[in-house]
Amino acid sequence: MTVVAGMACCWVMETAATPAYPHAQVYAHRGASALLPEHTLASYAQAIADGADYIEPDLVMTRDGVLVARHENEIGSTTDVATRPEFADRRTVKWIDGQRVDGWFSEDFTAAELKTLYVRERLPQIRGTAFDDQFRIATLEEIIAFLVQQAARANRGIGLVPEIKHGSYFRGIGLPMEEKLLTALRADSYTNVAPVLIQSFEVANLRALRAQLGDASNIRLLQLIGAPGQQPADIALAGGALTYAQMGTAEGLREIAQYAEAIGVERRALRPWDDQGRPGAPTALIADAHAAGLQVVAYSFRPENPFLPPALRAGDANARNPDGAVAEMRGYLQAGVDALFTDDPALGRRAVDGDGVAPASP
Repeated sequence: MTVVAGMACCWVMETAATPAYPHAQVYAHRGASALLPEHTLASYAQAIADGADYIEPDLVMTRDGVLVARHENEIGSTTDVATRPEFADRRTVKWIDGQRVDGWFSEDFTAAELKTLYVRERLPQIRGTAFDDQFRIATLEEIIAFLVQQAARANRGIGLVPEIKHGSYFRGIGLPMEEKLLTALRADSYTNVAPVLIQSFEVANLRALRAQLGDASNIRLLQLIGAPGQQPADIALAGGALTYAQMGTAEGLREIAQYAEAIGVERRALRPWDDQGRPGAPTALIADAHAAGLQVVAYSFRPENPFLPPALRAGDANARNPDGAVAEMRGYLQAGVDALFTDDPALGRRAVDGDGVAPASP
């Protein structure tokens, strides 16, 4: 074994193959978003070519009721809308899930208007702008059609893991997303049988979807769990007391298992790191979730130094660090997670398939 330059001594590059985790799956977080602008067909194509098991479209709604892929309904940071004088008067301030947001919002545009915009990189200081203004916003229908085509070309099944963004907010302005999503999934012969995992940070919409879907469906549900001190937006809106911290307890996980098959958890809640960037022992959350019958998906892994633990960084401050990223992901696979949300599915594939960097010992 040889030490990887710039890493702590216990993180090593193995000359022989490291153990594989054949049960684990790679979820392309917004596509191959470390390489191409997020939520574009090009980003999804790269993710599929790089071996992703699932691609993830975050979904928001247009004024005329079309589901489109954007991480947030505020589109100023990921499109060229701010440079378009014809849309200058659309800039406004809204309260979204209790947060004041200033910008341009998907629900104030028709799908046709959004289609005139170009997509831009969300993290230009880290990932550059080489692909800005080359790709358009994709609708859910376009993504499904593209997925069918790409699955045929790859000659393998590729899953879809759509996230419903701000479900209560959109329902409150007369643009509910859940019914539109189910209709689109059921309308295509591929998504009628392919693996689909619908995710949300809210609770009521997943419970309602479970009631509609029943148990005999190719569509499964994933409950996202946010920061411990926060609440799901629908719970807060209803004046409820449930927090994400309570949802992550053994009792809370058993409750989630009544309507969902999996949870998505920020990776540091599954395995913490100390101030020196060294990995600690896994928390009880993974074992408790498995005991409740839930799969555990860790989010979100990015390959650049600013997002890696200090012990895994190498090179310039914003440098891309593939070996460090693979090492981090393997640490979570070793801890027992069932899937990884990663901005670079090729590196996720390396981590899962056992090629590359061995994980640290707690």
